[in-house]
This record gives sequence, structure tokens and C-alpha cells, in this order.
Amino acid sequence: MLNLQAHRLTPVTWQCSPHADERPDSNDISLLVVHGISLPEGEFGGPYINDLFLGCLDCEAHPNFAILEGLRVSAHCLIRRNGEIIQYVDFNRRAWHAGVSSWQGRERCNDYSIGIELEGTDSTPYTKLQYEALAEVTRVLQQHYPAITNERIVGHEDIAPGRKTDPGPAFDWQTYRALISETAHK
Repeated sequence: MLNLQAHRLTPVTWQCSPHADERPDSNDISLLVVHGISLPEGEFGGPYINDLFLGCLDCEAHPNFAILEGLRVSAHCLIRRNGEIIQYVDFNRRAWHAGVSSWQGRERCNDYSIGIELEGTDSTPYTKLQYEALAEVTRVLQQHYPAITNERIVGHEDIAPGRKTDPGPAFDWQTYRALISETAHK
């Protein structure tokens, strides 16, 4: 069972990303953004996502990584295919996950959102373990940051349309929302 202490989930793996800073208002946490990521594209389980978020990705390790040279990006958490959760940024801090973004007319979503990455692609179905872990994380976040209502949970594609497509059509919002509802009643 997950808990939140001092803006960190327990028990989960903690890796401190340098790609974060202070929020303009640490009390304004009101959006949850679901992302999808794989490095290289379509390959799962390797060290590269972790390396990217920690700022130590060897951009010569794969031909497709050249475009990532100098990129400074993170997320609050990553959920691997097996449901393992890794946290990189305390929730009261700003992770650099959304980029140029806007939700309901408000720009700079990093300022007020929490970003959760799922290991996957737009076209590869996410796993049952990932949905279960994401629902549990969501429940804990909603308890501690009540402005994150079910209506304020979105995909990266929703806050950066035309620029981002994740978590993509492979993400089953109906399953996820049913699990959130189920989890809330436990």
C-alpha cells in the first residue's frame, strides 16, 4: 500500500532528478498529466529512461538518441511495465515533463501539475500492473492534493495537442477511470 510522506511516495524507489525546480506556488498542485515513454522507441526495461531523467543518458548508445543531446527533462514518477514505481521529483517541486503546454486556457502546466510517465508507446497496450499502480498513485495524490479531481487528469496529448501524442490510443482511459473509482471506494 502506498503512502505519501514529505511529498514522496513510500515504499517506492527514489532517484533524485536534477531536472526540477521550485514551483511558483507550491500549494497550487491541481493537474495530473499521464505520459507514455520508451527508450529506444518500443523497447522496454532498459536503463535509458532512468538515465534521461537523471541527466546521464549516453546519447551515443543508440542512433535515435542523438536528438536527446542536451535535453533536460524529468517526471515526478515512472511506472514500468511490471508496475514498479520510481519517483524522481518531490511532488511539491516542479518536474520538467510537460514542455510548452496549456490546460483550460492556463499555460505552463509544469507549474501546477504532477507528471506520471508510463513505460510504453502510443500503440502498445499498457499492462494491467501499470493501470493498477497508476490508480493507486492517483488515489494517494488525490488524498493529499484535493484539487486534482478526476476531471483534472489528462494526457500529455491534451495539454500539448499537435506537439505530443502520448499516452496515445493504446492508453485505456475507461479502464483507468474505473480503477480510480474502484480504488476510491476501498
